[in-house]
Amino acid sequence: MKIAVTGGAGFIGSHIVDAYIEEGHEVVVIDNLSTGKKENVNPKARFIEIDITDPEIPEIFEEERFDILSHHAAQANVRESVREPGFDAQVNIIGGINLYEAARETGIKKIIFSSTGGAIYGEQKYFPADERHPKRPCSPYGVSKLANEKYLVYYKTIHNIEHVIFRYTNVYGPRQNPKGEAGVVAIFISKLLAGEQPVIYGDGTQTRDYNYIDDVVRANVLALDEKAKGIYNCSTSEEHSVNTIFRILKYRMGSDAGEVYGPAQEGEQERSVCSHRKLLKALGWKPETNLEKGLIKTIEWFRENQA
Repeated sequence: MKIAVTGGAGFIGSHIVDAYIEEGHEVVVIDNLSTGKKENVNPKARFIEIDITDPEIPEIFEEERFDILSHHAAQANVRESVREPGFDAQVNIIGGINLYEAARETGIKKIIFSSTGGAIYGEQKYFPADERHPKRPCSPYGVSKLANEKYLVYYKTIHNIEHVIFRYTNVYGPRQNPKGEAGVVAIFISKLLAGEQPVIYGDGTQTRDYNYIDDVVRANVLALDEKAKGIYNCSTSEEHSVNTIFRILKYRMGSDAGEVYGPAQEGEQERSVCSHRKLLKALGWKPETNLEKGLIKTIEWFRENQA
């Protein structure tokens, strides 16, 4: 198949591109390199540097005639969405519609969409949250992701474009960008390697469902199957606090850094963990990398690649 991967120069997208190529598919990467890196792009993929909001997107789709759209490009920083909700909506909602219209006009069979678990469910009523949990996003980022999900239901209902929506929990692993305010694992590792002091925002007891990149990639390969359709949490069903993440990293890296705390950040929930039972039942997917093993692999990659 011929697959367009938006955000294919980024952390998650580039790993998915690698897997698709390994499976024998033809891949075109669409990325504006705002957060992605050219060196992440698989040399066997064709790379087009363009923003997903660009009016030339439909021309690219018309020329390439993709079978599948794997949409991972996004403004993905929760805190940035709180500071600039208009920018978040422009990229995530308007950019998404631009892609979906191009997909409709060129006969794309399926759209695979990178959504979010924690930011859509908000402060949870029960734990772990399944796909039926009330949607109560507490940030513009969560709102924009939920809006995309609703648009994809529209395109399925009216235009018969199938979709697979993955509500990711906190994905971590090699290639994650430590610059900025998202991705606590990458930020902590990068600072510890550089001999700098990481800051734990809030009291560190806030929890997340940490999902290793290799497991996320396997889900995206399974999503290419014709029987794959609908909305799934892509998660581990386990929660760990930020304090726990810091302490494991500190121990594994032999660091003597202290635990320094800063003010809690707006727009982030206190506790987040999602059930992957539906994805297990439908596609046989389950997480295979436990937290400690995933963190060790991530540390090793950063040690080899951080300048």
